[in-house]
Amino acid sequence: MSALMVMLGWMIWSLPDGLLHIWFLDVGQGDSILMETPLGEWIMVDGGPDDTVLARMGGIMPYYERRIKVMFLSHPHADHINGLLGVIGRYEVGSIVMSGVKYQYAGYDKFYRLAAERGVPIIFVDGSFDLRLGKIGFDLIYPERSLQGISFDNVNNSSVVFRLIYGVNRVFFSGDLEEVKEAELVRQAGATVHGRASLHLRADILKAGHHGSKTSNSEDFVRLISPAVVVISCGIDNKFRHPFAGTLERFQRLGAAVHRTDLEGDVALSLDGKK
Repeated sequence: MSALMVMLGWMIWSLPDGLLHIWFLDVGQGDSILMETPLGEWIMVDGGPDDTVLARMGGIMPYYERRIKVMFLSHPHADHINGLLGVIGRYEVGSIVMSGVKYQYAGYDKFYRLAAERGVPIIFVDGSFDLRLGKIGFDLIYPERSLQGISFDNVNNSSVVFRLIYGVNRVFFSGDLEEVKEAELVRQAGATVHGRASLHLRADILKAGHHGSKTSNSEDFVRLISPAVVVISCGIDNKFRHPFAGTLERFQRLGAAVHRTDLEGDVALSLDGKK
C-alpha cells in the first residue's frame, strides 16, 4: 500500500501544470534542450556529445515516461547528435525534424539507421511548412529550401533554425549557425512583401548560436532578435574557449541577461502561454 501511495504521489506531482517548461541541459561542450509542453508531451532539441543527456533526462522526466513527441536535430556535428543515439535507443520517438544535409560521420549514419530500425518518421525542413503541437507553434526559419543530399563546407551553416511560439513568448533556436548565414537572415528580415516583413526574428529568449562563439551571434542578428534572456550551452573550461568574451560583452551591451550551463548547470525556464 505504501509503495502504491508513493507512486500515486509521484504521478500527481508530475502532472502537467499548464506551463511550457524548457531545460537547457548541462551536457558539457554541446547542445541539448528538453521541453515539456502544457499537455505533458516531451520535445527534444539535440542531444549533446555523449550519453550524459540520458542522466539529465532521467533527473527531470517521470520514471515511467518513455516517449519523445518530437526530436529536432539542428545539424550532425558530434556535439549535437551523439547523445541522440542513446535517446532513440531508450525512448519512443514520435518524429524527427532535421535538414538532411549530406555529412560524412559514422554517428550520423548510425542516427539514420536507428531511426529506420525504430520506425521513426523523419520530417525534412525545406521552407514549405511550419509545425504546431497543441498551442505551441514552431516557426521553421532556416533552411528555406531542401538541403537533402547537399554538402556544406561548414556544416554549422546547415543548422535548422526556428522560433518556438507560445502565447506571447518567443524562443529562438539557432543551432550553430554562423555569421554568414545570420547575415542572410538579417537581409531577409529587412525585405518586405506587400508592405509587410517577410521574415520575423524577434524573440524574448535566445539559445546563443554555436555555444557563444565569436563566429556566431553577430551584432545585427542579435539586435534584430532583441532577446531579454540569452542561454549559452558550453562545457567548463572547454578547449574552444567558448563563450567568446566579445560575444558576452555584446549580449550585455544589448541588454540581455545571460545564463550559462558551464556556470549554472541545467538552465530551466517556465513560460505561461497566456496572451
